[in-house]
Amino acid sequence: MFDFLKKLRQHLLTGVSYAIPFIACGGILIAGAIAFAPMTSTGPDFSQAPRLKLVLDIGTASFTLMLPVLAGYISYSVAGKPGLVPGFIGGYLSGQVNAGFLGAILAGLLAGYVVQLIKKMPVPKAIRPVMPILIIPILSSAVIGIVMLKILGIPIAHLMTAANNALRGMSTGNAVVLAMLLGAMIAFDMGGPINKTAFFFGAAMIREGDYRIMGACAAAICTPPLGMGLATLLRKRLWSDEEQEAGIAGMAMGLIGITEGAIPFAAADPVRVIPCIVVGSMVASVIAMVGGVGDHAPHGGPIVLPVVDRRLAYVIAILTGTIITAVLINIVKVWTKTDAKAQEKAA
Repeated sequence: MFDFLKKLRQHLLTGVSYAIPFIACGGILIAGAIAFAPMTSTGPDFSQAPRLKLVLDIGTASFTLMLPVLAGYISYSVAGKPGLVPGFIGGYLSGQVNAGFLGAILAGLLAGYVVQLIKKMPVPKAIRPVMPILIIPILSSAVIGIVMLKILGIPIAHLMTAANNALRGMSTGNAVVLAMLLGAMIAFDMGGPINKTAFFFGAAMIREGDYRIMGACAAAICTPPLGMGLATLLRKRLWSDEEQEAGIAGMAMGLIGITEGAIPFAAADPVRVIPCIVVGSMVASVIAMVGGVGDHAPHGGPIVLPVVDRRLAYVIAILTGTIITAVLINIVKVWTKTDAKAQEKAA
């Protein structure tokens, strides 16, 4: 079991190592475009800034490629070159069905293991030469395509609808519980369907004149990348050089309200990272809600400060959530490393 988990972590790290440049490139280009665009009550306005819109589009293209690359190279790590095609297709379809990076991870692993299974099938000697370049890609891609489009996509759509209805039902109830739920949803899949459900709920409430929901979401949106970036600065020896570079890029993205800046860390180590960023975002969201923060723009992070009500409370919410995230993940990493060494000695 330990060997399986070790291999699983290696597969995830392989995918992440190839995906990080796409995340950094896309995130920083998008962040730069948003930073210089005029911020209005409806979000950044690119109508009078064609050059910034061009930069935004290039960054979006890089970001869009992130999911196929992540899934493709996870599958490659599992099954070698024959795993690339189904992995890339699975990652692309994960974006199409709004399954986010968690869907891409699942697609990459599933693609790799399906390819491995097909490799073990007995075939005539005459067909063997075309197996890796024709038969395996077609069969495995068909399987992954069916899973992503017909099996995974449907429950995700139902989940988003149910979650949106539940949030609407809670909007008149306990504000603190609602804020905790929104913060957890924003951080959990970092741009995936659960994140988008909370975000679009906040955006919808802006149109109804309630800016507190988006205020809570806005504080939670930037906390994961800022917290993970700060963690790499506080305890550098706990993080690899690649992770430290991802942390710097993540902080840049966090300042502009791009939650996906934390994806490299969550994809490589979901068991430890996701709970920590969820806690940090929940704290930020609750402080913003209790502090009466209102965000008039459907966006998050410090970039929206000019259109935020109760700005001091907003800044305090972001700083507190960021610090809690950073301290918590570093404590967890130290504790789990110590525990792992003790288990190895006992074995």
